[in-house]
Amino acid sequence: MRAGAAPGAGILGAMAVRIRVPGPLRRLTGGDAEVTVEGATVSAALTDLEQRYPGFHDRLYDADGKLRQFINIYVNDSDIRFSDGLETPVGERDEVSIVPAVAGGN
Repeated sequence: MRAGAAPGAGILGAMAVRIRVPGPLRRLTGGDAEVTVEGATVSAALTDLEQRYPGFHDRLYDADGKLRQFINIYVNDSDIRFSDGLETPVGERDEVSIVPAVAGGN
């Protein structure tokens, strides 16, 4: 750890963040339902997720680099669409959940 860095801080102050992975994407993590990545924002954490477990980017983002419409991201229990979006800050006690939208009905 760098001198003066907070416990759990990585490069550029990034914190270890837990990512909850939905069933359909767990093949990218070797079956793990939860993984740990580093990042100070949701965007940085998802970038680290892609670096550690290639294949997430294409499934989460569209061709324009925007989060796909049917992908919802939560920090703890809060939908990031109602805070700072992908720039929502995250810390070492936070849990980021990737939740694919479910459609259906009668």
